[in-house]
Amino acid sequence: MKIALIAHDRKKDDLIQFVIAYQPILSEHSLYATGTTGQRIIDGTGLDVIRFRSGPLGGDQQIGAMIAQNEMDMVIFFRDPLTAQPHEPDVSALIRLCDVYGVPLATNMGTAEVLLQGLKEGFIDWRLISKERE
Repeated sequence: MKIALIAHDRKKDDLIQFVIAYQPILSEHSLYATGTTGQRIIDGTGLDVIRFRSGPLGGDQQIGAMIAQNEMDMVIFFRDPLTAQPHEPDVSALIRLCDVYGVPLATNMGTAEVLLQGLKEGFIDWRLISKERE
């Protein structure tokens, strides 16, 4: 599976701790991330991560393009709901694309844990079946 990992600045530390905790599961999948977040994951875990531009510089849109092409299977996006983001329209568009294309999306640690546990148990395998039909 292809999994996007994104975090706003004040949530990057939380995402790194989350990736460390779930490294055994995540290491079995292809990981993608926006710029700084991706580098922090690489530095903190040694995992291979394909990095896009920083979110405000188009990284969110690059991931959105993959979603629109059915090339992304899951998005984990630790958002900071208490801080205004200059690229909020891009964030909203990314979330909308997940809804349009049925891509599982977690915006906080609780839902991210549920998604990864479901991934581990095979509950997200329907993504593989839907790709085979294209």
